Amino acid sequence: MYSDTHFHFHMLENQPQVLTGMAEKNCFFGLDIGTHCDDLASRQKGMLEAIGECENSLREKIKNFIYFSAGIWPAPEAIRDRVNQMEILEKEIKQALDSGDSFIKKVCAIGECGLDHHWNPAGVDARCESDFDAELYNGEKEMFLMQLALAKKYSLPVIVHSRDAFEGTIECIKDAGYDNGIIHCYSYGLEEAKVFLDRGWYLAFGGGVTYTKKAKMDAMIEMLKYIPEDRLLLETDAPYLAPVPFRGTSNTPLLIEHSYRFIAEARDIEVEKLCQTVDKNIRQLFSKSL
Repeated sequence: MYSDTHFHFHMLENQPQVLTGMAEKNCFFGLDIGTHCDDLASRQKGMLEAIGECENSLREKIKNFIYFSAGIWPAPEAIRDRVNQMEILEKEIKQALDSGDSFIKKVCAIGECGLDHHWNPAGVDARCESDFDAELYNGEKEMFLMQLALAKKYSLPVIVHSRDAFEGTIECIKDAGYDNGIIHCYSYGLEEAKVFLDRGWYLAFGGGVTYTKKAKMDAMIEMLKYIPEDRLLLETDAPYLAPVPFRGTSNTPLLIEHSYRFIAEARDIEVEKLCQTVDKNIRQLFSKSL
């Protein structure tokens, strides 16, 4: 129940309680997402420490549903240092996959990685358009292409971050020739969705759908109804994007139930059916790792 294909565990508060709550709800799959070239080992260590604070009877259950991605978010400093950072990223991934520890080797995806052209200097990412000259724009695409190539090399799905950058994202995907993964926190419209879907991508929706503006709600519901059953996923992006009625607070995977209920209602199906659909899609997408 209530699988979450995208959250940032090291940023969450009350970590043992979050894991305990996910276990008590019989979570099938929870994917802890990477954003820095060298954060995989530290994230896994932090996860194990939090699991160690949970009840003994739940620890193995939690270990069974937790998985990891590893990737580089398109921050300007990472883009400028992309060659070196890609070397570090691949080294960390290879070390994990070659580990004799069954938990450490649970790296099932590359990312999140991609393009972000949403300019909001006051936001959490402090993203300024003035920082992105032609060299940085091209470097951002190159770093995305490098991570798509890395995913192809290891036959792993990609967790794609694409914000206000639809055309560039599609261009990179076409150039890489690798259509395998998730467009995370999907934020475009129906026509763009059709392009991704036609190429075989999964679309993941989070808490943002629950506070779509009233004037755009009909279009949102139309799109949610359109997404084929075998290409739909849900996520939190916790600690960001808490769903209604918790908008504006820190998000956790425990709040994803509200997004499930909203999307189930939009698609006119039972919540349990939506949970089954999402879990089936997770099994298909991450079949190599599960």
